[in-house]
Amino acid sequence: MAGGVIQKSGGGHRRRHRGRAVAMSEINVTPFVDVMLVLLIIFMVAAPLLTVGVPVKLPQTAANAMPTEKEEPLTITLTADGQVLIQSTKVADIELIPKLKAIAAERTGDKIFVRADGAVTYERVAQLMGALNAGGFNNIGLVTDTGGPSFGGN
Repeated sequence: MAGGVIQKSGGGHRRRHRGRAVAMSEINVTPFVDVMLVLLIIFMVAAPLLTVGVPVKLPQTAANAMPTEKEEPLTITLTADGQVLIQSTKVADIELIPKLKAIAAERTGDKIFVRADGAVTYERVAQLMGALNAGGFNNIGLVTDTGGPSFGGN
């Protein structure tokens, strides 16, 4: 074959290294980032649901929000129909002061938040605050919604 080109194909099969795994020299962070984003979204959705869930129509004021505390705040709720709830547990009026004394004995702070429906009379709120004082809680905060009248303030 004059002028023809003959190519050799190597003649053998390629050798495969079946038992040897090559070490990866880089870390794939994409699954880690995906998991972190999912957890972030879950916590962002779940955090607002952790507040006390007794439905009360709070009065609106121009007061600013109070700073958070180390200990979980104790909340007492006075509903429109006159029921008293400690956190989310109903309490009869006659049992209120003994329960408050028992709770005050176990807590390090004397701070308590009162959530009273706007339809409740001032007299009833004052009676509740007197019971809180008699139960050992002297640091009473009234919980309100923002957006109320500012009475000339900012």
